This record gives sequence, C-alpha cells and structure tokens, in this order.
Amino acid sequence: MNTAILKKAANYCVYQERTQDEVRKRLQEWKVWGDEAEEIIAYLITENYLNEERFAKAFAGGKFRVKKWGRLRIKAELKARKMSKYIMEVAMKEIPNDDYFTTATQLIEKKLHDLRTENNYLKRKQKTFNYLISKGYESNIVLEILKDLEKKNS
Repeated sequence: MNTAILKKAANYCVYQERTQDEVRKRLQEWKVWGDEAEEIIAYLITENYLNEERFAKAFAGGKFRVKKWGRLRIKAELKARKMSKYIMEVAMKEIPNDDYFTTATQLIEKKLHDLRTENNYLKRKQKTFNYLISKGYESNIVLEILKDLEKKNS
C-alpha cells in the first residue's frame, strides 16, 4: 500500500466528513483503483478516519441547522450518497421534532411576510407551501402549520 497516497487520503478525510464513495472517487482521481483502493478505504475505516454514520449525522444536522432543509430533502441527499436506510434513520435523530416544527413555522412566517405585497391570500399560501416542499418539508406538516397560523391570525 502506497503510504503517500494513504496519508493524502487520511488528510482528505480529516478535513471534512466523507463517504466511502467520495473517497473512492478521489482515489480514482489519484490513479488508485481496485484492491489497493479498497485496502486504503478499509484502513481509513479501521482507523476511524472514515465513518459513514458520523458523516450522515453531521450532514443531516448541518443541512437542517444551516440551510434549513427538511427531512425529505436530507434523506434524498443521503440516499444519493448511497447511505443505507439504517444510517439515514440514525441521521434523522439529529433533528429534534420541536426544532423541526419551530424551523418550519419560522420559514412559513418569513415567506408569508416576504409575499405580503401579493394581495391574493390563496396565492401567498400556495407559494409558501411550494417553497417549503422544495426545501424538503412534509406536506402534512406544512399544511398543519399554515392552518394553525390562520387560526392564530383570525
């Protein structure tokens, strides 16, 4: 096993959490394939440089807190990164339900406020709904919050 490549791969993983697939692609860029690449990945896992559960938790928590993504979008992104269902479920535990509802409510209130020049309330509501769906929030949660806000404001 090439120690220079091994050190480079370890540094790549130390910089930021990675998936096995990301490391495999990077190794291919460095012209490392097959058994040698798999040995390096196995070493990185053994030495805890590479941990997909840790990656998924950091990814889910970060995307929720920073970008305010909903669970559906986070799950879709994790699935695209070839994470298992088990790892996705573990990652979703990084998003507390109370915080999730609070964030969704804040996003809805902000969007409705931003659209206040739109005279037709139904259009404002529809645009707000579509915005939250695009961020990965579940439609039933969005509708529930919209209904609660309507009651509160009437």
